[in-house]
Amino acid sequence: MDAFYELLYRPGLDLKLVGIVIGAWLILSHGYALMNFEKLKPVLEKFPRNYNVGVPLLVIAFIWTFMVWSSMDLGEFWKMEKAVQVILVVGCFAMAFYVKDFISVRAVGFLMILAAAPMLISAFQQPPITRLLLVFIAYVMIVKGMFWVGKPYLMRDQIAWVVADKKRWQIACGAGLAYGIVMLICALLFWGKAVAAPIT
Repeated sequence: MDAFYELLYRPGLDLKLVGIVIGAWLILSHGYALMNFEKLKPVLEKFPRNYNVGVPLLVIAFIWTFMVWSSMDLGEFWKMEKAVQVILVVGCFAMAFYVKDFISVRAVGFLMILAAAPMLISAFQQPPITRLLLVFIAYVMIVKGMFWVGKPYLMRDQIAWVVADKKRWQIACGAGLAYGIVMLICALLFWGKAVAAPIT
C-alpha cells in the first residue's frame, strides 16, 4: 500500500509522465468515441443504471481510498486509522447492497475525484504555464465527480443530451480529442522532470 501511495502522491511526481498519460488517454478515448457513435450510444445510455459494471468500479474506488488512508501521514488523527478503515470496508458493502440506484455513476464520480489529486500534485508549482492544461482538467474532474456522486441523475441527463444529436457527439468528442493533442504536445515539448517546490 505504501508503494502505491508513494507512486501517486509523493511530492515531485513527474509532470511530463502524467501529462503524456492523460493526453494519450484523452486522444484514445475521444478518438474511439468519435468513430463509434452508433456502437457506444446504447452502452452509454444503459451505463448510469448498470449495476454489474458499477459494483467493480465501486470496489476499485474504495480499495484506492483504503490504500490512501492507510498510507498517508494522519498526524494527530492517527488514532482514527483503524476505525476509518472499518468504516470504509463496511461502507463499500453497504453501498453495493443498499444504494444500487445509479451506483455506476457514483463509482465513476469517486474515481474521478481520486484521480485528480495526483494530477494536481504533479503540476504543483511547476514552471511551464501550460501545466494549467492539466490543472484545469483535474478541477473539472473534481467538480463533475462531486456532482455525479451527489446528484447521479445528472450524468444520465448529460449522456441523453449528448447522444441525442450526432453533431453534439462529434463536437464533444472533437473537443476532447483536440484538448488531448494539445496536452500531449505540451508534455512532450515543454514539460520536463518535476522541479522541487521552493521552501517558504
